[in-house]
This record gives sequence, C-alpha cells and structure tokens, in this order.
Amino acid sequence: MKNGKLGYAVVGLGIGKAHVDAACQNPKCELVAVCDLIQEKMDKVVEKSPETKTYTDFDEMLKNPDIDIVSICVPSGMHADFSVRALEAGKHILCEKPIELTVERAMPIEEARIRTKKKAGIIFQNRNNACMRPMKDAIDSGRLGKVFCGTFAVKWYRDDNYYVGWHGTWDMDGGGSLINQSVHTVDLMQWLLGDVESVTSKMRIVDHKIETEDFTASLIQFKSGAVATFVSTTCAYPGICTAIQVYGTGGSIEADGDSLTAWKLRDADEDEEEDMLERYGQGNRMAAVLDPTLVSGHQSMVDDIIDAVLYDRDPQIMPMEAIKAVRIINAVYESAKTGKTIYFD
Repeated sequence: MKNGKLGYAVVGLGIGKAHVDAACQNPKCELVAVCDLIQEKMDKVVEKSPETKTYTDFDEMLKNPDIDIVSICVPSGMHADFSVRALEAGKHILCEKPIELTVERAMPIEEARIRTKKKAGIIFQNRNNACMRPMKDAIDSGRLGKVFCGTFAVKWYRDDNYYVGWHGTWDMDGGGSLINQSVHTVDLMQWLLGDVESVTSKMRIVDHKIETEDFTASLIQFKSGAVATFVSTTCAYPGICTAIQVYGTGGSIEADGDSLTAWKLRDADEDEEEDMLERYGQGNRMAAVLDPTLVSGHQSMVDDIIDAVLYDRDPQIMPMEAIKAVRIINAVYESAKTGKTIYFD
C-alpha cells in the first residue's frame, strides 16, 4: 500500500485507459504505475496523474513494491502470460475480457490464483448494467414461468480500419466478431439461462479482409431445456443493436444493451411495467440519475477488485466463471469449422 491506499497499476493503454480512469476515481487506491510500449500514451496519463510512474518493461513494473493490483489490458492472446506473471510477482489482478482465447490457455490463470492465493477478477462489466440485475432476478425467482427461448444478437459495425494489428487474428484475438465484440453478450446469455448442453453454428467472413470471421449464427441448447439463437456480426452498418431477450410462459423481457425495452410479466400490473421502463429504459446514465448509488461499466469492476483485496473476499467474476463464455465461443468456432453439433459434458 502507498499512503494508506492500495497501489494500482495498468498494463496496456488501449482499453486500459478506462481502468486508469476508474482507478483514479476510487478513493481507496492510488494509481502508482502504467506500462505500455508507446510512451506518448503513458505521458497523457502522467499529465492527469503526475505521481504515476511509467514503464515499457512489464517485469520491471512488477518489481515496484507499491503495486498491489494490476489491470491486465494487453491483447487477448497475452492475457494468461501477463496475468500469471503478475500473480507470481505477488500482485492481485483484474484481467480484461475474454480471459483467454481457449479454455486450455485460460486455466493457468486459475492455477496461479490458487497457487499464489492472490485475487483474480475478470472483466464482464455488462452484468452490472442497471437493467440486468432485475432481469436476472425475475428469471431466477420464477416470475417468467418456464423459460423456453432466448434471442441474443450483437449487430455491430466495424470498418476496415479497425482490423489492423492483432484484431481479427486467430493468434491474438482468438476470432472476430464473436470473441471480441460479442463475448460480453455470450456471458450474459449463460448467466441468464444457465449451463449449455450443445452448440450448432455457422460462421463466415462477410465484409472484411481478415483471417477470422465477422459473422456467426448459432443455435444454443441449454440443460434447462431452453433454446437460444445467438448472432454476432461487425457488418451491420452502421451498428444496430445488442439484443438480449428472454421469453417464458409467465412473461417476456427484452433489452438493447443497457436499456430495457420490454417488461411484460403475467403477474405485473401496468404500474410496474411503466416504472421499470422509466427506471431502466434509457440506459445506465439515466438509471444512475434515479439511483445515485448505481455504479456500472469498468468503474464497477475496478471498485470490485479493490474491495475484494481490502476486505479479503472473492471478486465478482473469477476465472472459472469467466471461462464459461470462452468454452461456448470455442464450441461455436468448432461447430462452424466441422459442421457438427458440439455437445458439452
């Protein structure tokens, strides 16, 4: 700790900038260090946080005794390597999504967590979208009756300029529209509907010069008996929606990203429906106006790992939970490549 606060560090200043901002907003920690190969990115952090040290060598940064927690924000195919090195250096970690490209590559993070007895949290901040908790509660409490169907679709757009460097490569990205843009929605799907039984999928490259895919379509069978469709694409110009929709014999709930769009429950009156749409129908920002205690986005995940360390509890999302989404994604790719239905144990 430094100055009575936890010392925070971030490696990788792409999405890592959101981690930097969140750490600077938390009064229980101090941003001690950042690490990146591009000095100019780090200089911009120092402009706002002059006491922050900069490193171009990750192992050198890990030698800093003032660092308690490291956010791992490097390319996806480097997550396990950097996470394990940080854990073995005695640091707690918060790792960006996806935890890794495959289940096998992700397991060393869990093994290092157990071995070092350090905290390891994984980013899936969309679970903290304001509309997700009431949706989850309604499903788990049985208010939707027998849940039999889900439709999930990430209909986004990325132009060719996005696919430079490691994006859209099997080595570092692990795939395209599914594992990168849609992994959050895969996580929400399994969080809402439970364990998967089988996956049947198709994929293709529609409109980009990449080696992976920019479109997938899947049929997901759950052990509960529910069935869902899942679509991912970065070709839906100009970017349409993120559909998260669950249907049961007692009701239906639909959301677009962080905005509730339908709350139709058999046991709900008109006042409840109107109230839910007012509270959650305009996304996190408006929900926070109505409930100032609401914390979402990366801030919620950074706050969570800090509290997990301070109060010696588990982070909200641990490696084995994060691996579930990767397993589904791996099955989608395997099914699409082989033409076979992939069955889970």
